[in-house]
Amino acid sequence: MTKHVLLNNVNHKDTKVITHYAARYGDDQASVLAFPSEFIELQKHYPIFFRRDGEFDGYQCVVLLGLEKNENLFLDASYPSGWKADYVPAVLNKGPFLIGFQQPSHSEEKNAVIHIDMDHPKVSNSEGQSLFLTHGGNSPYLNHISSCLSVIDSGLEIQSDMFKQFLALDLIEPVNIEFELNNGEKRRLSGNYTIHEERLAALTGSELQALSKSGYLQLAFAVVASMTNVRKLINLKNLYLSQ
Repeated sequence: MTKHVLLNNVNHKDTKVITHYAARYGDDQASVLAFPSEFIELQKHYPIFFRRDGEFDGYQCVVLLGLEKNENLFLDASYPSGWKADYVPAVLNKGPFLIGFQQPSHSEEKNAVIHIDMDHPKVSNSEGQSLFLTHGGNSPYLNHISSCLSVIDSGLEIQSDMFKQFLALDLIEPVNIEFELNNGEKRRLSGNYTIHEERLAALTGSELQALSKSGYLQLAFAVVASMTNVRKLINLKNLYLSQ
């Protein structure tokens, strides 16, 4: 269940949010949505893939966090935050918050506002980070959440056009990854897409220039570079199995 309400410093002056990551908070997800605006940070830690959105027959971006259902190999209680990487994907980092829009009277423009899911397991009245200062101003944590939500919002704005340009240049290809764990178990990851590295390298000067001007060239390279993190996931899985 969810209970989304508009965040304000009157009704939520005592509301706190737990910032620790753990399975009990719903963080045990093998993959989560990702956004082009965070590719540069994501590619340092996680494999970035594309997946087909069956409802709209388009593509969406995801990062892989585990190798089987309900497995997040980056959850680790021995770390202060419960997460063993320097960057947490925005869709998990944002916790119980989401962007909403309000349209003021006598105005055609909609203003972005923050909503909070009061039924989210990280919402608390007794522990966690405060959302507002004593005299009503935003806390540093809430300012961080605002930045996180901006990453998601800006990523959603460019995602459709990014895929349009990638498809026009025939840069997207399906990828199946097969590997064997140290215990002899064989696994196969399917249903994912990535950037075709050879086609990317073969783009003409004008095509590269157009992709660079739009800002998508560095994102394509980030996706390619992120594939090395598949091996990191396999190593984390082997470490988990050996414990």
